[in-house]
Amino acid sequence: MKPIRTLRFLPILLLGLTGCQDALDSVSNKVEHPLPAKLVNKMKAQDMSTRSPIMMRIFKEEGVLEVWKQKGNGRFEIIASYEICKWSGKLGPKFKEGDRQAPEGYYRIYPAQMNPNSSYYLSFNMGYPNSYDRSYGRTGSNLMVHGACSSAGCYSMTDEQVLEIYGFARDAFKGGQEYFVVEALPFRMTPENMARHRDSEHFEFWKMLKVGYDHFELTKRPPKVDVCDRQYVFNQFPQLENASFQANAACPPASVPATLASAYYAFEKNWNQDFIKAVAKFDREEANQIAANEAKAEAEAKRAEREAEKAARIAANGGQSPAVPVLSLFSTGNPLKALVPNSAPAAQVEDTLPAAQASGEAATAQAVPAPAAADVPVPTPNPAISPQIANAGPAPRADQSNKPFWKIWSSN
Repeated sequence: MKPIRTLRFLPILLLGLTGCQDALDSVSNKVEHPLPAKLVNKMKAQDMSTRSPIMMRIFKEEGVLEVWKQKGNGRFEIIASYEICKWSGKLGPKFKEGDRQAPEGYYRIYPAQMNPNSSYYLSFNMGYPNSYDRSYGRTGSNLMVHGACSSAGCYSMTDEQVLEIYGFARDAFKGGQEYFVVEALPFRMTPENMARHRDSEHFEFWKMLKVGYDHFELTKRPPKVDVCDRQYVFNQFPQLENASFQANAACPPASVPATLASAYYAFEKNWNQDFIKAVAKFDREEANQIAANEAKAEAEAKRAEREAEKAARIAANGGQSPAVPVLSLFSTGNPLKALVPNSAPAAQVEDTLPAAQASGEAATAQAVPAPAAADVPVPTPNPAISPQIANAGPAPRADQSNKPFWKIWSSN
């Protein structure tokens, strides 16, 4: 019976193992599967060809992969945006094999990096490490954008998503694009985001990546990316015809086109002003948070001090809370009764006391002299009241002896 039970549950186990791969069994030829009609129509509406060049942007913090496509005027426009299913590691670049960190930087994707036979449905290799990564001795292999929604250093999509992403790249290569660029960034490099992460150890690295990000924001064209002096440089054109960029060599004399340089100068000036404002805002928020934390800690310390004092009193009382005296209104020692003259007859008090104590207190009471008559205030009539009214007695009441009992309180 045991083998039979195992076979009965085998399909369920297999389903659990394959469910995370989100396989599209309905696609007979996933490599050549055409893009959905809605995307094709969207491209036509935006003056794009299905085989025009593409570029991609990845934002870790936002968890987004964007596909941009070239329009008839040469500029690029976003055509699709996908929520990244999983990416591993944290914000920051990849350093070495096995650190399970998804890379950051600018990567070229050539046709040879496309993998139609991927174990993760479909994929393409990002080309890590590139020349910048190698200049710092960084290691790693098989860093992919793939399906199956699982990641160990890659950017993982669902199978349905990667089917479209792969289709965009395939059609662009068929249109003659030599390679497309993937910008893998920690976040959208706005003044607010950069200010929020200004204390990161990777801040200088991100400032370098931001130049390429800004150039694309200004031109809506993928930047020309090179590496020299172990730095990324963007849209730099050598002054000498045969000069080249080498990752571990000094940068050759080069310059940015004048129109781009002018536009970038104005853009960066405004950006820096917004960055300063964002830093001031976060500093205020940070200071307020620090003050709130300190107040909370102080309140907690005082509460702990009170608890400690209470525990010390209990310990001094043999482990029991000290009794709190309760003043009874019916106690003979009630100080409120002392304020009321003749609150209890002497005979009643004496009855409640032992004979010896009663006789002693009686003797004491006799020994106390009575107050003089002059010391007792005598009420006097109010001079504002008419003497007739003052001397008038109470109003006579009608004889109610013959009234029925239910009319006793009636004036009639």
